[in-house]
Amino acid sequence: MSSLYHTISQITDELSTDECKRVSYLCGSLDTDKFSTDPRGMLQSVLCKMRMDNVFLMELILKIKRYDLLSEVMSTNKSTVEGLLKNGHFVSEYRVLMADVGEDMDTEDLKSLKFLLRGTLPKQKLENVQSFLDIVVELEKLDQLSSEKMDLIEHCLRSIHRADLAKKISHYQQTVDLFDIQQSEEAFSGVCLIIDCVGTEGDELEQTFKALHFHVIMHKLLSVRDMLSTLREVAHHQKIHYRASAFVCIIISRSCSSDLLATDSHGPGLNLDTVRRLFTSDSCPRLTGKPKLFFIQSYDVSEPQKCARSIGCEDEQGGELETDGPVVLCRSRNIPADADIFWSHCWTKGQQLEVPNHRSVYLKALRSSLTPSLPDSQRRSTNLEDMHILVNRAVYDHNHKFPESSYFLDVRHTLTKKFYWS
Repeated sequence: MSSLYHTISQITDELSTDECKRVSYLCGSLDTDKFSTDPRGMLQSVLCKMRMDNVFLMELILKIKRYDLLSEVMSTNKSTVEGLLKNGHFVSEYRVLMADVGEDMDTEDLKSLKFLLRGTLPKQKLENVQSFLDIVVELEKLDQLSSEKMDLIEHCLRSIHRADLAKKISHYQQTVDLFDIQQSEEAFSGVCLIIDCVGTEGDELEQTFKALHFHVIMHKLLSVRDMLSTLREVAHHQKIHYRASAFVCIIISRSCSSDLLATDSHGPGLNLDTVRRLFTSDSCPRLTGKPKLFFIQSYDVSEPQKCARSIGCEDEQGGELETDGPVVLCRSRNIPADADIFWSHCWTKGQQLEVPNHRSVYLKALRSSLTPSLPDSQRRSTNLEDMHILVNRAVYDHNHKFPESSYFLDVRHTLTKKFYWS
């Protein structure tokens, strides 16, 4: 990893302030206004926090057309990187489009665009605008622009006689539909992403959440790189977030300490904190104010480190789950208190997967708590926290009977309102 950080340092030293802003925006950051004092330092901070790999870094350099850096710093070339990205990319196509449009605008275009938006953006913000991306970022913050809400910027581009750029945006809107969601006026109740890298219980979970009227996106047996790519694609697809009232992420994977290994036999894996950060309000503005629920079953292939904390213990970052259930040991996690997140991580020994017809006690309890036996006419809405108390008790009962195959839970939340399953 130190060699990657060195490469990042070499690259940022060669980038202009505008290029630093473009790369930061391509990474999903909306803090481009902070780049005026120390653009290279800010970009290094953004890149290092993302736990990226060389391929992702290559794609970023490719998208800003600095082919010289691909050759001189990363010892590769444009065609090789394009070949690596044929089976999937990391960077949002929407953000690439916005960055490219900005590259095609001159000073007079920017001045005209600022004049048109004087009733939309605050005067102080407009005075600080130095590039098209500055305008894009401010419009995104106001929810006036996103990958599926581009009418305003298209209209403005036509008004300043840049029909060529408006046509690019129109073409994007007509062709992009990453997950092939049916176009209907009725919004579904939520989105559920399931990544089953073990191949045991993904199908059953899919049926459970479909029955709860979730739009389910299922992926099986992914590598770490593919899992990260999938998570990024879902995180960047604002159309899904706009129509959903909640987001659920379920991951089943082998792990080593706090890193998910997916189908890879060894690390480096995907850090759990990275998974959470991809769906915070900063990364997914369309999920702001909406519950983001994470249920993760990991099978630890290393020696687990445990600390005596209860499932109802106070989250030192501000979240708390109160329960009258029994104590279950949990491992401390660095999960900052981002609003409206419910985090439930269960881990057990990797040897459990060697048991014929293995089923996770945690996932079985989760499904059972979401599919009560009462008919629909008698079924009452279940509070999320009450539901997880049932899961907690099932895990405790199992651990009491079978201590050699114990499960450990880390549960915390920063929900700002009650969440009910209907």
